[in-house]
Amino acid sequence: MARYFDVHPQNPQRRIIGSVADSLRSGALVAYPTDSCYALGSRPGSREGIDRIRSIRALDDRHHFTLVCQNFAQLGQFVRIDNDVFRAVKAATPGRYTFILPATKEVPRRLLHPKKRTVGVRIPDHPVAQALLAELGEPLLSSTLLLPGEEEPMTQGWEIKDRLDHAVDIVLDAGDCGTEPTTVVDFSEGAPAVVRHGAGDPAPFE
Repeated sequence: MARYFDVHPQNPQRRIIGSVADSLRSGALVAYPTDSCYALGSRPGSREGIDRIRSIRALDDRHHFTLVCQNFAQLGQFVRIDNDVFRAVKAATPGRYTFILPATKEVPRRLLHPKKRTVGVRIPDHPVAQALLAELGEPLLSSTLLLPGEEEPMTQGWEIKDRLDHAVDIVLDAGDCGTEPTTVVDFSEGAPAVVRHGAGDPAPFE
């Protein structure tokens, strides 16, 4: 049965955030809010976390997982980024974008796209996600909480708790945070390619 925490969307309670971070360090899988919609998150090094996310979302091995980072300095540890791409990504973060970039050796192999050796990265503009990342001190391995066969992610924490009570360990509820996932921009070939139109304005990358 999942533990349920109701947190303030702008000023999340430090005690709760600390408890959730401790659980993540122990291998927990959490449903948490971002600036686009709710996501599933675990520690990047958790093989069980990856397997559980794949199971919940029915994902194949071609799915791009995302490393949700606290800031640009942290993001730069996990992806290779040249000057032109740096400026473009920097201008759009934090925000509702996921960027696909070549991964560094810091990224566990099981998170990489099997052929491209790339990984998704993003920096969310949401107080709860930011507080959790700051407390954890490392990125969250994440994937949009979009269930198989459904067109939109769930938007209410109580609904997530009800439907995924035995699939996740923690539900962190900060109220409705939208139904539109991030805009995904692929920089793996150098020039930007918008591969999913979402909450972030795609115009700067088209």
